[in-house]
Amino acid sequence: MAEKALMLVGIDESEQSYYALEWALDHFFTPFSPNFPFNLFLLHAKPSPSSAIGLAGPGAAEILPYVDTDLKKIAARIIDKAKELCHAKGVHDVPAEVVEGDARITLCEAVEKHHASMLVVGSHGYGALKRAVLGSVSDYCAHHAHCSVMIVKKPKIKH
Repeated sequence: MAEKALMLVGIDESEQSYYALEWALDHFFTPFSPNFPFNLFLLHAKPSPSSAIGLAGPGAAEILPYVDTDLKKIAARIIDKAKELCHAKGVHDVPAEVVEGDARITLCEAVEKHHASMLVVGSHGYGALKRAVLGSVSDYCAHHAHCSVMIVKKPKIKH
């Protein structure tokens, strides 16, 4: 029997990220069909301590271990929340990984490393200016990942 394709879901602390995961679970991992079409894998890109504080110079070396500890705690909470969401949707024993680095690069590298067939990411819905300044993870992955990329947008609420 052939191995199932791998769906890699990039997660961060944003509601858009959790929405993308929930959307993928609802559409590809329905409890009515326990023979899921994909194996699921979660990946969180943790920023490096130096990039998180954005400073260098005297005293920076003393702060970095504390920042790193906080970033590791945040990453663990993100993974735990994502796994709880999977569990609530009937998907159990989902492997997850935390990789330090820029999310754009680490997601594309993880696609290669794990031979993913699909990458799922959320969209923050930034405008052109913010995308140009901050860089869009989803846009970068759509152009550089060597697999299908599903960009899930959270619907805007109409008032």
